[in-house]
Amino acid sequence: MNAHYPNPFGRTPNFDQFLKVLWRNGRPDHLPFYEHLATEQFISRRLGRDIRQAKGEAYWQLYVEFWLGLGFDCIPMEIPFDFGPVPERPPGSPTYHSEEGRRIYSWDDLERVKWPSDSSPIDFEPFEIVGRLIPEGVKIVAGVAGGPYEYASIQLLGVMGLSLLLEDDPALVQEVFDRLHRLYVSAARTLASMEAVGACRQGDDLGYKSATFLSPPLLRKYVFPIYRDMAAEAHARGKPFVLHSCGNLEGVYEDLIACGIDAKHSFEDQILPVAEFQRRYGDRLTPLGGLDVDVICRSDERELRRYTRQVVETCFADHRPWALGTGNSLTDYMPVEKYMIVLDEAVQVTGK
Repeated sequence: MNAHYPNPFGRTPNFDQFLKVLWRNGRPDHLPFYEHLATEQFISRRLGRDIRQAKGEAYWQLYVEFWLGLGFDCIPMEIPFDFGPVPERPPGSPTYHSEEGRRIYSWDDLERVKWPSDSSPIDFEPFEIVGRLIPEGVKIVAGVAGGPYEYASIQLLGVMGLSLLLEDDPALVQEVFDRLHRLYVSAARTLASMEAVGACRQGDDLGYKSATFLSPPLLRKYVFPIYRDMAAEAHARGKPFVLHSCGNLEGVYEDLIACGIDAKHSFEDQILPVAEFQRRYGDRLTPLGGLDVDVICRSDERELRRYTRQVVETCFADHRPWALGTGNSLTDYMPVEKYMIVLDEAVQVTGK
């Protein structure tokens, strides 16, 4: 489809410019933008129409209009696995939020779970629809909604359940991750094979302010082999692999690089500012985004322009690979006008 999606910066989408950033292969002609996601409320406020009221192709039409109307070269999107409804909890089981989605307490529960098919782990139709809607020069950055650690801890074993089973029944934990491994690799293989997909991605929040939720040795055993094989599927088809992960990952950045991950998204100034990450790892792992969400939301226009200019001038200087964006995502509580100030200032700084 050759639909035209105007943006306030007069940009012509060109995914090849974003690829230069992801591959760390030359300076792009313009500073690419990238976000992991935007909430439906944020999208609706920007468009002036409620995307939640749209169904089917009409929904994805609005979704594409939102991203391209901001001057993006790509459409970031992800679709979740479907494990079916959460069954009734066994008597006496914890009711904390982190355990509400738990489905597996024992080996018997493992077989009661509605596991997606290895050959068709997610619904690929939305990617096909968006592939028909996007104009020439635009590509999808595609992945599974929710990562291996997140699914294992929140939807399958529970955070407390995973912690206890690592001691009480590590074989059951291994089996859960083995099944997830097959699903993620199958999804990555199919997505990377799609012509409309320009890069693969995975979101998986591994940490909090001071450390990772699982210890680095446990991540190396259960989670990182999945990332490695997903990245390999993308690379086999000539496409980069992006990881979004919140938290302090200082203890595992070398592992992520060894997995073949090409770019990292999600940064918080209180943990590790994106400029410092770029200084340490930017020659081997491209940083994406990094403008602190809290700063964006709380700053007045003058402060926000000064902050944005400082980050852009630092991260996009001297041919350093980087894409502009928030440190996390476009949230319900972020004022749309604040985000537009960020984009506008970045374009003014770079001249394109």
